[in-house]
Amino acid sequence: MHKNPEIYFVVITGIILGLLLVGFIVTIAFLYQQSRHRQEREMAQIKQKYDEEILRSQLEIQENTLRNIAQELHDNIGQMLSVVKLSLAAIQLDKAHPSYEIAHHSQSVLNKAIADLSDITKSMHTDRINDVGLADSIRFELASITNAGLVKVNFELTGEEFPFGEQKAVFLFRMFQELLNNILKHAKATHVSVSLHFEEDGTFRMEMGDDGIGFDVEAKKETHEAGKGVGLKSIFNRAHLIGAQLTMESHTGAGTRTEIVLPGQTALQKK
Repeated sequence: MHKNPEIYFVVITGIILGLLLVGFIVTIAFLYQQSRHRQEREMAQIKQKYDEEILRSQLEIQENTLRNIAQELHDNIGQMLSVVKLSLAAIQLDKAHPSYEIAHHSQSVLNKAIADLSDITKSMHTDRINDVGLADSIRFELASITNAGLVKVNFELTGEEFPFGEQKAVFLFRMFQELLNNILKHAKATHVSVSLHFEEDGTFRMEMGDDGIGFDVEAKKETHEAGKGVGLKSIFNRAHLIGAQLTMESHTGAGTRTEIVLPGQTALQKK
């Protein structure tokens, strides 16, 4: 049977065109998928940056609120207590007077209230962190806990403190405060250890441990009950925002150990 070469040519050409069409469609589909994945990644990055900015703004508002409250406490309540203290001191009573013991006790209570108020305002005011440094701010907090007889404290400091930049120092101090607050409120601990390490390469490491009852870290982070797990989430959020690595190990009945590491370049970066 005679075969026409033109038919072969048409068939082969059709096959080639078909393959080219399939290849074109596959290429378009592949490029579309790549573009879609790229857009999804970009949207995820935009959302992450947006969430971080929202969180950063919330924390900045929180710091400003604490600063304002501390200033108001110092300027108003502190001044009023000082006036009352001066008024009591102006009252001269003989020890034999029936009201002497009451006045003396009231003056002692007032002095303690003024001292406690001063400690509270110092803890709330971020200017103190910038003035005296992170290590001394933490040392001051621990001294207050020790003086109150709440727990036994072991504090260790190695290396020479270097600057972090205002925001990082404040965030690290607030993380320390939240961890300490959790220990005092929930851990039922008798001993607390705090170690600060300022390493030569600019890395900062803070370690905190207690001998308390411990807890399930992941379960606490995931809890949605009002008021529960909020402090823990705040600690992890602050660590994420300043580029710190946070690890927390805890088991029921075995205490808790937390390590916060701020890498050298991140720690020394002004922000």
